[in-house]
Amino acid sequence: MSNLPNSISKMSTRRSFIKKSAATLGAPLILSKPTVFSLLEATPSDQLNVGVIGTGSRGQGLMRILNQIEGINLMAICDTLSFRLEEATAIAPKAKQYNNHIEMLSNKDLDAVIISSPLYTHATIASDAIDASVHIYCEKTMVKGDQDTLDLVNKVTRKHTKIFQTGHQYHSSRLYSHVVEMIQAGEIGQVSAIQAQWNRNGNWRRPVPDPKFERQINWRMYREYSYGLTAELSSHQIDFCNWLLQETPEKVAGFGGIDYWKDGRETYDNTHLIYTYPKGVKATFTCLTSNAKDDYQIKVMGDKGTVIIDYQNAWKYPEGKYNKVISDVDGVSGATASWTEGKGNPINYNHKDPTRQALEDFRTAILNKTTPMSNIKTGAAVAFAVDMGIRAMDSEKVISWDSKYNL
Repeated sequence: MSNLPNSISKMSTRRSFIKKSAATLGAPLILSKPTVFSLLEATPSDQLNVGVIGTGSRGQGLMRILNQIEGINLMAICDTLSFRLEEATAIAPKAKQYNNHIEMLSNKDLDAVIISSPLYTHATIASDAIDASVHIYCEKTMVKGDQDTLDLVNKVTRKHTKIFQTGHQYHSSRLYSHVVEMIQAGEIGQVSAIQAQWNRNGNWRRPVPDPKFERQINWRMYREYSYGLTAELSSHQIDFCNWLLQETPEKVAGFGGIDYWKDGRETYDNTHLIYTYPKGVKATFTCLTSNAKDDYQIKVMGDKGTVIIDYQNAWKYPEGKYNKVISDVDGVSGATASWTEGKGNPINYNHKDPTRQALEDFRTAILNKTTPMSNIKTGAAVAFAVDMGIRAMDSEKVISWDSKYNL
């Protein structure tokens, strides 16, 4: 892939503002602390010029949030589908429209881009954005395939001097940060297992105005473009496990199938994976499209208790105790056991919607020149784990972490 014109990489007056703002705000911030945004009220009135590449359902959702964040000017939108651009115009009527991301990246007033296009395009668009010298927020899963992931990490390491944030939004949740700190401090004892699920009851399809757009709109259904449920849903929960355990998985085994929706799709509608981590923790990830019981949930199990997390809430369940009753039955000593179940207590912690928090984190990282919590390395670790999971399900074999993934 050829480089973009040299003019793209030149710093404009708009982009020089970012450096001045960072100097004004001073020392780097620790993004996991809830006080990080107290400084935002003191930032200059100048705005970050942001462009969104990919204006489908996720891109439009991000655009609505960007419009609500002080200091962000949604100046450009890009999509290869003209009707998607028309839909997005209603959200950002003043934004300049593009049907080619290279042309958008040539805009010298652009400070940052949000990449919310289909997964298979992430590597190319992110690479072009690096050449354009703009800040990058790349939606999850960061990249499709391990080699493209390695190539992007290498390019960021060699060339990119700006912020690169990966869109695992729960990594920005202050509730999730609090739960991670709580568990790492030993409040539920030694963790031995994690169970995660993201279950839905529906075919996951988008309506198609014309059959010729089927693969462009329903790209999540086709292997050429997507890794399906594992990449789109389980990746968030894999990211949480890596973050909590401060490790990456050693091995993965699992099964997947197209078992319910017989509609020509190529990505699995029923996935079950188990990853083993270096210190012995086993983490399971399940996605269904034919049953929505309990929807989204992560259950972290320790020898002193359990924590359950959903989208916006969390509960702690202290571990119950066995009450042993010893008796003599026909000369044989027997034992029965009853279980006193731990009662769950809400974990109350003030926090914002995770996606909004992630976008605010992105702005703060740009202004303060700090590495986001969800960054190129954490994003790559999840991309590797997702790729491993797909290969495990495809081959019905155990797949091991490759040493080349150690960044």
